[in-house]
Amino acid sequence: MANIAFIGLGNMGHPMCRHLIQAGHAVSGFDLSPERRAALEQLGGRAATDIGDAVRAADCVLTMLPTGRHVRAVYEGPGGVFAHAPAAALLIDSSTIDIESTRAVSRAAAEAGFTMVDAPVSGAVPAAEAGRLTFMVGGTAEGYARAVPVLEAMGHRFFHIGESGAGQALKICNNMMTGISMVAISEVFTLADRLGLDPTVVRDVMLGSSGNCWALEHYCPVPGPLPTSPASRDYAPGFSGHMMLKDMRLSQEAATAASAATPLAGTAAAIYQMLVANGHGDRDFSYVFKMISGR
Repeated sequence: MANIAFIGLGNMGHPMCRHLIQAGHAVSGFDLSPERRAALEQLGGRAATDIGDAVRAADCVLTMLPTGRHVRAVYEGPGGVFAHAPAAALLIDSSTIDIESTRAVSRAAAEAGFTMVDAPVSGAVPAAEAGRLTFMVGGTAEGYARAVPVLEAMGHRFFHIGESGAGQALKICNNMMTGISMVAISEVFTLADRLGLDPTVVRDVMLGSSGNCWALEHYCPVPGPLPTSPASRDYAPGFSGHMMLKDMRLSQEAATAASAATPLAGTAAAIYQMLVANGHGDRDFSYVFKMISGR
């Protein structure tokens, strides 16, 4: 069992810490929010006073942060991980951020003598709650081998994608697909409704047909057909509109840098921008159905 420092105790970090603690790891966590630090203590973890306090005795440092700017500050800042973590500590960043920031932090980690991997996740809050996350890992084979025993407490599928930044690149591609798919099935259910079709029947038929996809199976955007979906819980976020817009923008930044044509993703990004601009960014991203359907 390991001493684990966890930085970022939000909607994803909190359940991830719960599973780490249940697996027998000792977790010291830090977040700017006092409420989130208190919630960690209720799980049986230790709330650190700052990043240095969290990482000082860590065998492994895990981060789950909003943007590349936050990741760089946490690792490279004067009070950050590089300044205070033991040299033998494994560093795992599970944030979803831009590829260049990931590679820059990884280079800085190597220069400081640390082994670091990027290990973004798929499955959103429901998978984090269930301990069923998928981890896409970028870094050395040694880093991947060291990371898996820690990640096993929180997930059920682990992939070594390639060198530093490769995990992040695949995560961006994955979320681009999810964002496009949600817009597509929202249009499908809108049309089906106009044609007088029962949404439950539509979903049941499509689950066994060529139109099936992850968003339809696990995140149906219409209230009712899937009781566990955010849509059936007044669109309480498993993954917010703000977060999907961030990820769609990351996909477009990556596409521009790689000279890749992604017209569908560009359109989907504009739709999520409208969702957020209309004040619905704190709702689950599947709320895009309400906007597309005119409801």
